[in-house]
Amino acid sequence: MKFLTLSGHGASVKVSDGKLHVQDGRSTVDQEPESFVFTPKRIPYDNIVVYGHSGHITFEAMKWLSKQNVQLTLLNWDGRLLTTLLPPEARQTQVKFAQYRVYQSEERISLAKNFIYAKIKNTKVVLSWLKEKYPEIDDKIESEYKALLKAKNIRDIMAWEGRVAAKYWKELSKIFDKKFEFNTRMNPNRPFGAIDPINALFNYGYGILESHCRKAINTTGMDTHVGFLHEVTQGKTPLVYDLQEPFRCLIDIAVINVLEKKLFDKKDFIRTENYNIRLKPSGAKKLTEEIEKVMSMTVPYRDGNRQWAYVILTKASELALFLQGKRKRLDFSEPVLTLTREDDYELRQKILGISYSELEKYGLNRSTLHYLKKQAKSSKPFKVYPKVRGKLI
Repeated sequence: MKFLTLSGHGASVKVSDGKLHVQDGRSTVDQEPESFVFTPKRIPYDNIVVYGHSGHITFEAMKWLSKQNVQLTLLNWDGRLLTTLLPPEARQTQVKFAQYRVYQSEERISLAKNFIYAKIKNTKVVLSWLKEKYPEIDDKIESEYKALLKAKNIRDIMAWEGRVAAKYWKELSKIFDKKFEFNTRMNPNRPFGAIDPINALFNYGYGILESHCRKAINTTGMDTHVGFLHEVTQGKTPLVYDLQEPFRCLIDIAVINVLEKKLFDKKDFIRTENYNIRLKPSGAKKLTEEIEKVMSMTVPYRDGNRQWAYVILTKASELALFLQGKRKRLDFSEPVLTLTREDDYELRQKILGISYSELEKYGLNRSTLHYLKKQAKSSKPFKVYPKVRGKLI
């Protein structure tokens, strides 16, 4: 999955001589915006994300993108998804009838649990992954699974999910740099606009995920306005929110990655006149690039290695088939999310504990040990070559 992000002032998308001409916007007066020209069937992007202040797109360009199966996503300044231009919807009326039938039946509870079980299972994976580097993280949430199994209605399911989410965000708050003043995402009175930089990152990331989930549902012909976990509400798309739940962890991983890499500082954010925080265009591009990397990670699924972006599309298709009775089993916790760390806490402590007089014992040279100690003292992630790691362990 590849994104092209347009931001700043004066971005444009138009067609000339059958080719798509794209120009990025300006963030500063002296900036020279990038330009791109794409020929039909040769555009390398799946989604053009517009996070700009002013610009234009022609009707011909919208038609060109639709024919090339390229999504156009418009994000608000606060990261909220405003709208998305999708390829033509699959004309499968039977799947909608089946969706409405399940929504009005007891099967709805089972489906709602399916979405949340997968989300919490991935939450456990993320917390355990973090604990490898941050020993203070508490990744114990297994006791909550029993409560989910006993839930008899949507209210119980959401209450259970809320308890786990509160614990999750409490644990995540332990790893973020205090300068970003992150507290939680669980404040029921907070406006959608972020009040701190880290919430701004999550808002933007979840907006990208929502856009991709809309596309996945659109290809199946299901109705985005009727979900199973989230209630039907005017102007909302509950099924999109349902499909997002198992995959929110992918955005969380991307945000954690950019913060661990120290890619962001306060200068990457702007405080609005309403005291909300939003990303600068440069910050939006950095986060989008990391989201693209995470979405492109592969996982064993269906007798092959699949990118997570493809998995989301596949799970939407499996849901549509299940609703119609064409698939007997549905499990959103498959494929299993796996995360590994090379720079875990134990390895860092081992490196810091090795003295230069022990070089011969470990078969290391002085410059290698100096480099490793420097990296181990840093909070940034780092890689250790397998041969060196073998010597250390």
